[in-house]
Amino acid sequence: MNAAPPLLRFDGVICRFGAVTAVDDVSCDIASGSFVALVGASGSGKSTLLKTVNTLVEPTEGRVLFGGEDVAHLKPARLRRRVGYVFQGIGLFPHMSVAENIAIGPRLTGEKLPPERIAELLALVELDPAFASRMPDELSGGQRQRVGVARALAGEPELLIMDEPFGALDPVTRDALGRKVRELHERLGLTTVMVTHDMAEALLLADRVLVMDKGLLSADETPRALLAGAGGAVAQGLVAVPRQQAERLAAMESSGERGA
Repeated sequence: MNAAPPLLRFDGVICRFGAVTAVDDVSCDIASGSFVALVGASGSGKSTLLKTVNTLVEPTEGRVLFGGEDVAHLKPARLRRRVGYVFQGIGLFPHMSVAENIAIGPRLTGEKLPPERIAELLALVELDPAFASRMPDELSGGQRQRVGVARALAGEPELLIMDEPFGALDPVTRDALGRKVRELHERLGLTTVMVTHDMAEALLLADRVLVMDKGLLSADETPRALLAGAGGAVAQGLVAVPRQQAERLAAMESSGERGA
């Protein structure tokens, strides 16, 4: 019995900008239904690689295959319908209502979302349907990003890609939204690829962690394997940060208990 083909395949992807090689010959497959975190230091190439999926960046060499088809040959409107994208920095249109922002993707393909569907999408991200008539500047950062997630889900995508989706949020809101996205991933049967610089977030949310370093894919491991020491020096350097923070907090708690 043949294994199912991957939903997403990076096939020798190279992205050069002048003398800079941002992505350097990356090849990997992402299976349908998986939740993959793409991590690395700033400038490692992770956001550039993600943007090749929905053709915001065109590879200098190599291909990105989605459902077995080269994304460069797919009609942009069809591709954007099948791939939900949550922007870094939220990216809502300030002159449009929440409902109009959510409906923008389907509208570009000639479909008008009814109010019932807008209300359903708001409920998915735990916002009251009354938010539909509000403007983005009336919302908190966390509420705006929830609208961003609802917008990404409006076209019932097969793939959800997220570029530092929670980077501008406070820690409590960030944690709550991360849990909500993971829940929606399971409930809606999505395939999710999320760029983050936060290794703790990657370990807690993802099934698989890809580590990039200077444009190269330096590690491809499960969270459990990374915590057990796999993945090499760059990956373990990233894992060390949340581990050391946890150890310091535990030490503080232990010291406090002794002094009580």
